This record gives sequence, structure tokens and C-alpha cells, in this order.
Amino acid sequence: MFLGIDVGTSCVKAVVTAASGEVLAQNSSDLVVSRPQPLWSEQAPADWVAAAHKAVLGIDPALRAGVAAIGLAGQMHGATLLGSDDRPLRPAILWNDGRSFAECTALEKAEPHSREITGNIAMPGFTAPKLAWVRAHEPDVFAATRTVLLPKDYVRLALTGEKASDMSDSAGTLWMDVDKRCWSDAMLAATGLDITHMPRLYEGPDVTGTLRDDVARQWGMGRVPVVAGAGDNAAGALGVGVLCDGQGMLSLGTSGVIFVANAAFRPNPGQAVHAFCHALPGVWHQMSVHLSAASCIDWAARACNVPGPAEFFALAEGAGAACGPELFLPYLSGERTPHNDPHIRAAFLGLGNESTTPRLASAVLEGVAFAHADGIAALRNAGTTIEELCVIGGGSRSAHWGRILSSVLGVRLVYLHGGEVGPALGAARLAQMAATGAAAADVCTRPPVRAVIEPDPALANALAPKRARFRSAYAALSAI
Repeated sequence: MFLGIDVGTSCVKAVVTAASGEVLAQNSSDLVVSRPQPLWSEQAPADWVAAAHKAVLGIDPALRAGVAAIGLAGQMHGATLLGSDDRPLRPAILWNDGRSFAECTALEKAEPHSREITGNIAMPGFTAPKLAWVRAHEPDVFAATRTVLLPKDYVRLALTGEKASDMSDSAGTLWMDVDKRCWSDAMLAATGLDITHMPRLYEGPDVTGTLRDDVARQWGMGRVPVVAGAGDNAAGALGVGVLCDGQGMLSLGTSGVIFVANAAFRPNPGQAVHAFCHALPGVWHQMSVHLSAASCIDWAARACNVPGPAEFFALAEGAGAACGPELFLPYLSGERTPHNDPHIRAAFLGLGNESTTPRLASAVLEGVAFAHADGIAALRNAGTTIEELCVIGGGSRSAHWGRILSSVLGVRLVYLHGGEVGPALGAARLAQMAATGAAAADVCTRPPVRAVIEPDPALANALAPKRARFRSAYAALSAI
């Protein structure tokens, strides 16, 4: 059996899989995000470790005892700054933190070839600008920094004592030469760092260490190997069998991502398309990234005093798509693709006395779909052909939302059994590859299909005027 641990933003999830790929058990432990100032988003690294222990210990001891290897996945871009004693010097700055927008411009000026080296435009969400911000605003913390780790890799350090990372997660730091799959001395120097501040790099299925004695005893398992793992999106892609050129995935978690695997490095920074390493050797991927997806449903449910996401989806489905003029711009934390705009914020437009909670719920689902349509257009402008996407994440539970998304995006959506498990499944599959020596094609297979949603031309036509208003509304909102 194999254990996958996903260090997410809202929770840490642990799953145990069998050699057949079946998910035998899963458990999670919630996390909270701190927002002490506008644009800020932080978490305490110790909370990740505590949540990982709680998630794993909530799994049947008999299953834990049979684990042969562990894989890690996690939220990308988070800056965890450690001192000489390997303790965090400050709270970790997360992927959806927008404070370092000014440092992005300065970073690209300091290294004029940054987009060529990294394949990406400098964005506040990436790790390097966060360190540039700390250097400018917290110089004592920066001077004391000896190591910078991504969230899942801080958990790895706690579990194994090793400082290591994988290609897919590290590609999102803006410190890698993504084509050559190595750290870039030039990009590190642009933020006042060097390679001694970085963990060792491994491919996703490579073993990076073994479970420490005390952790192994606590978890009731042997000193099993811990593999490099992957960033959450790459791990999620492996969990649904997206590993070959042209295969794609739509992730509807806290953030929203359209992910397409590539046989070669295909950057397109001009439209804020992400181009990163995949979690397998010799494979890359492109992504359009939207900082708010299912988080919009959580926020709107709270704002409208709806008990939870399931009830919110039901209200939206009862109202029906394109049921009114209400428009929602889903920019709760700014936006990446295609706008690269950390300052933009969410808005409801077109409200009237006749507006109801169900109609607002419908507008929220449509607004997230419209934002993803902007992202898929950027991918298509980069020459990527997308006809089908596998759907993962909490948002995959709503078939009604799927019908809206499929029609607006113009792609077939494939829903898979176990698709809601997400990145933890991909992490477990990387662990299986390491423990057994099996090939990725044999382990990272597509789970059984449970539903397919085809685009509805009539629905697409009904939503087209609202999508046009959505694009105009972004331009107007960004101006103010």
C-alpha cells in the first residue's frame, strides 16, 4: 500500500491506495489562512505538520502498517523561510498573496532574461518576488534566512530531516531554468540568494529520504521511503492519468486551473500562461491559473447565509443558468491568467430589486466559468488544442456547474471515479512508482469514467451575452 499526503490551502489530505490503484482510505485535517493586511495571505508552517499528523493518524492503523512508500503533494509557490536552526523565521507567504507586485517589476529589471530562463512572467504569487519583498521590507528576516522551502517540502523536512524538492513544484518559484530542469544562478542572484539557500532537486518519483524513527513509530509504519512528489496541480494530473502530450485537466479547488501536459517546454509568458515541469522526467505542462474557483462558492455561501456548498449548488441549479442579468466577477484574491492583476477584486453587477439568492448563486457559477474561458483562450492562443478535460477538485461534485463550464469553455468534461480525491492520489502514485519500479503509464492510469458532459450549444448561446458583459466589466473594474 502507498500513502499520499497533500498539503493544501484549506486542509491536509492523506490517502492510502492499493497496488491496483484503488483508494482504500482517506482523511483530512483543516487549515486556516491568516490575512493580517490587504493582499496578504499567510499560514504557520507548524500547522501543516500538525495537520499532516492528524490526517494520517485518522486512517486505520492496519492500513498504515502496510504502507510501503509515501508521496507528497502541496500548494505551490509558498515561501517558507528558515533560519540556521531550520525553524521558520516568519509565517509562510502563500500562493494567493499579492503584496509583492512592485518586486515583480524590479525582479524582471534585475534579470532582463527572466522570462526566457523561467518561461513565465513574474507574478506576485510566485516565490521569488516574495523573497524580494522580504528583502526590502523585513531585511533582518532576509539576512537570517538560510533555506527557502515550499510548503510540502517543509513537511518533508519534518518527516525525514531532508531538504529536497521536486521539479514541478520548484518550477513555480521563478528560480528555475525550467527547460533545463535545474536551479538558475542568475534568477537566484536577482533576489540576493544562491544555490545554498535551495533544497536539492529531484524528479517526482525519486526517493528523497526515509521516514524518521519517531514519526514511523507514531504512525505505526516502517522507516519507509518518501519520494519527491509534485506540486498540487501536477500531482492532481497524475491522479487522473494526464501525463502525455495534449492530455488535460480542469481542477476546481480553492483556485481553478486548466492543465495541459506537453512533450516539450512551451512557454507563453505574454498572456500569463504558466509553463512548468511536470512531475515525470522529460515532460512539461502549461496552465491557466485562476486564484478563486471553489473558494467563490464558499465565500458566497457564507455571504448569502447558505449552509454550505451543496445547498448553494442546489440553489443555483434551481434558478437555472442565464436566469437573470446578475454578473459576478470572481476576483476575490486578484487574478493570474490572462490578466496578471493582483489588485483586481470581485464584484456583483446588475443587481436589482428582483435579484434573489438563487440568481446570485447562478451568477457565481457563471462568473467562475467566464474567468476560465479567458484562461482557456490564452492557452489556445499559445497553440494548444484542447478538446477534453478531466475534472477534479471539490467543484467536480456539481454536474450543473459542469454543464455551464463545458458549454462556456467549448470542451468535453470527463468526470472520474475518485476524481474528488485530487493531488493526494497523484502523490500516492508517485510513491508506488518508487516502491515498485513500475512505469508511469502503468501506474498513472485514468480512473473509471463516471460521467461525461458535452458542450450544450443552446446554453453557450444563452450565456454568450453575459460573457461579453463579463469581459467589458473586467476592463471597467480594473480602471477603478
